Amino acid sequence: MAFSRRVDRVADRGLQRAYPPLRRAWAVTLPALLAAVAFAWRGLRPLLRFLFLALAFGEATLRASGRLAVRGATAASAVLTPRRGIGLVIASASALLVVSQFMDYHGVRIGGGLELPGGIEVARPTIDLKTAGSAHSYVLVPVGGAALLLGLAMISRGGRVARMAAFGAIVAGAASLAVILLVDLPAGLDVGNLSGRFAGASAVLEKGFAAELAAAGGMVLGGVLYYARPCLIRISLSGRAASARRRRPRRRASSRARVARSA
Repeated sequence: MAFSRRVDRVADRGLQRAYPPLRRAWAVTLPALLAAVAFAWRGLRPLLRFLFLALAFGEATLRASGRLAVRGATAASAVLTPRRGIGLVIASASALLVVSQFMDYHGVRIGGGLELPGGIEVARPTIDLKTAGSAHSYVLVPVGGAALLLGLAMISRGGRVARMAAFGAIVAGAASLAVILLVDLPAGLDVGNLSGRFAGASAVLEKGFAAELAAAGGMVLGGVLYYARPCLIRISLSGRAASARRRRPRRRASSRARVARSA
């Protein structure tokens, strides 16, 4: 206890001796500090003003762009309904199917490959290129044209016409897939008599095969999406209005009305 009291007295005397110099130093330093702060504020004030004006301008721009985006999305949703969007998918896939029939889908690569010094490989030449329609006498061209008309019909009309168009797109897409997988695929992987004429000959499938396969799948997918009924969900506007009326705050009754009810 005596030691702690002695330490307390020593510390107290040290603080009492240090207080006057610290007070005089603070009195001398405070005006210089305030002057430095005022000088810095005069220099930073225009920059801060510009910064906050830029933030305000950015906020106003974002709000305006958000309002325009909402209006544009609302207008686009009124034009590009789910039914029309699915019809556009079917029409685009059908057009791709027609175009893919005139693209190369089969080729034969010959040679064993050549590697140059430095590890650079030389591409093997491709011969015997054939279009996709040549494998099945271009039978998918009228199928794609008919599916294109079905997609346009779905875009223009709803109801029974759209349902029939969706079913027709599924049938046309399934038939196209059957032709592609049962006729085009085996024919595309067949080297033929070139295997005896060229060493290392191998059949390859070109971009036309992938294009017609994707187009047929898109037709089936479009029809299935329509029958999955994402575009037949009805919104009850009367229910929305009733809900809005329930959420609307009621006015407080006036004193006369209160008197009338009490009477």
